[in-house]
Amino acid sequence: MKPKTSLSPLKIAEYRPVMPYTLNSPANWPEMDPGIWSRMPAEILEHILSFLPLKTFLNLRSTCKHFRSLVFSPSFIAKHSSSSPSTPSSFSFLLLAHPQFMHRFFLYDCNLGTWRSLALTISLLVPRDVTAAHLPCCTLLSSSNGLLCFSLPSSSSFLVCNSLAKSSRVIATPCYPFSFESLTFVSTPCGYKIFVLCCMSTSISAFVYDSKIHSWQRFDGFGPNLSDSHHQEGVYFKGLLYFTTPEPISVVSFDLESGRLGRANTDLPGEITFARLVTDGESKLYLIGGIGRNGISRAMKLWELGDRGNWMEIQTVPEMMCKKFMSVCYYNYERMYCFWHQGMICLCCYTWPEILYYKVSRRTWHWLPRCSSLPEKWSCGFRFFSFVPELYALV
Repeated sequence: MKPKTSLSPLKIAEYRPVMPYTLNSPANWPEMDPGIWSRMPAEILEHILSFLPLKTFLNLRSTCKHFRSLVFSPSFIAKHSSSSPSTPSSFSFLLLAHPQFMHRFFLYDCNLGTWRSLALTISLLVPRDVTAAHLPCCTLLSSSNGLLCFSLPSSSSFLVCNSLAKSSRVIATPCYPFSFESLTFVSTPCGYKIFVLCCMSTSISAFVYDSKIHSWQRFDGFGPNLSDSHHQEGVYFKGLLYFTTPEPISVVSFDLESGRLGRANTDLPGEITFARLVTDGESKLYLIGGIGRNGISRAMKLWELGDRGNWMEIQTVPEMMCKKFMSVCYYNYERMYCFWHQGMICLCCYTWPEILYYKVSRRTWHWLPRCSSLPEKWSCGFRFFSFVPELYALV
């Protein structure tokens, strides 16, 4: 009888037999017959490509014209959207623009939590089909759901582009010459709309561009209170566009379909000195404002709109953060604006290169660090944008 022996896992692995190469080995696979694969129906090929990860498919766009054209194919976009897992976008940036840095944009990478060392140039954002003659005076106005909206004063038009898909559309203004007080860019899965307020000869009018019909519509009868808040865009919430007005402070709504302007049926908190609206794009509308007397804010609070149309207080800005923010805007609340970005409520000022933001999930306030690429001395004009590139945002 042979004695029993104990082998270590390493010794056991050494005793395993080596499997010979078979036809199942990739090295022995037969070559693909081009005569067969070239006759594959286009719908089957698109179905196979729809299962590729977005990053892999973007790398394939340069291989042939057909793959590049799929980016603009509604049928392929629908297939890829349904095949791809519903995970958050892997690209999430805060984009900083300033008049001193014409056609250069600084990017804060929210995934890495740091500023990118290289600035983003306008040539990388705007597709090549936009002529170079437009670029010298091209100004970024707004961003929404992966789309960017620029003004092209030299041609009296707007430019809407998808920087990831490299697609664009030049939209002529409704009249010439055309000067506007404020612009709101609203993008949805079904298209986008551009809302602009213009001071005409004797009144203020609104123009709305609808991407579905590619035309403008004019609405009259607006008061001067809306044009006074030109630094802050309107907030699109449940089919209506909401604005806050300066003294007397109120919330008004505008129906983009019917053009009906009305006052929101909600009472603002008492002793409020300024108000800004922001939405998560789905089900919640927030109000951030100052509390004080005689036009001077002593505190800043955050409210959420309740089901009954009442504002429920949910947070107070920490005292030291509030004092710093009030000091950098010199109590000039017209310079303040806010927007939503990936679970954050960002509060900004045109005179300051930092963002005070509220992390909704953690219920905490933070300062976004200043971009190190900026010079020590700067002037007014800082404009931040939420920039989340989206391949399927159609122009």
